[in-house]
Amino acid sequence: MESKLDLVFSALADPTRRAILTMLLEDDMAVTDVAEPFDISLAAISKHLAILSRAGLISQERRGRVKWCKLEPEALRPASVWMQAFGQFDEIDLDAFERFLERELDP
Repeated sequence: MESKLDLVFSALADPTRRAILTMLLEDDMAVTDVAEPFDISLAAISKHLAILSRAGLISQERRGRVKWCKLEPEALRPASVWMQAFGQFDEIDLDAFERFLERELDP
């Protein structure tokens, strides 16, 4: 079974899904409005939305006959926390590391 973190990163890996999330930053949108700027079928957009929904990044609800999408930004928190853990380390100076290796490995 995929972890929630795997689902989030997998969903974010696709540029269309990232664009959809960016659009939903503004406000909730009907599925047809989400699909409008893309040159792909409504069925393809629905598949992207299902992946985002499975990852918890969006929620969907029916309002009358229209299906609406809403951004769920809290779902990004585990991914953000995971990535921030790597910020605790200083950047590696690769040139200095290479010089060190040359000194240590030079007979």
